[in-house]
Amino acid sequence: MSKKLEGKIALITGGSAGIGLATAKQFVEEGAYVYITGRRQPELDAAVASIGSNITAIQGDVAKLADLDRIFAQIGKEKGRLDIVFANAGFGDHLPLGSITEEHFDSMFNVNVKGVVFTVQKALPLMPDGGSIVLNASIVDIKGFPAFSIYSATKAAVRSFARTWTTDLKDRRIRVNVVSPGPTDTPLLNGTFTNPDDMKALTSTVVMGRLGRPEELAKPVVFLASDDASFITGAELYVDGGAAQV
Repeated sequence: MSKKLEGKIALITGGSAGIGLATAKQFVEEGAYVYITGRRQPELDAAVASIGSNITAIQGDVAKLADLDRIFAQIGKEKGRLDIVFANAGFGDHLPLGSITEEHFDSMFNVNVKGVVFTVQKALPLMPDGGSIVLNASIVDIKGFPAFSIYSATKAAVRSFARTWTTDLKDRRIRVNVVSPGPTDTPLLNGTFTNPDDMKALTSTVVMGRLGRPEELAKPVVFLASDDASFITGAELYVDGGAAQV
């Protein structure tokens, strides 16, 4: 049986843990050569060790354009092209209106919005026509959870990008789609919801009654990145156990 991503070169930002790492594993299993990025070298080294082959880690911060230039220069030198981009790097923090600080605003917009814009834009010269871009948003792009206004706004921007970039890139046949997770059992979520009662309340919002697993997000990303989704572009795929659907 042929692999869905055989021979493809892929980049996953924020690939050292959680959804990014699970997707890197799935991409490699489906035949891709994968580059992952992240800010912390020890986590990147551990991620590469856990996958073993057909993977390269490049330390860098997507919010820093010089880091992105260095990342794409290395990919260009080593592989010469990039077929798939999964713009996954992002984080969430919460402060209620009235307590929002400039640092809170800037830190999230720099990574979740600016980082996505320039990851994709700087990837384009390496991408052949017919490539695939997948953006990681969140169900918060349509939900109004208290104290999550800035994070939610960043993810609404990501959703919007898929629509506009789909039209920008239509002549190159580069598809742009969004995966929007619901509550998923990742280090990011566990670091945000440290109170067991808060985690229980969050889990109760999921119709299926549990958190998602990173690999349950990775498989839909493989689908959107692959030719199985050849007639899907500009779309948002919710992978949320029903949390934002009913």
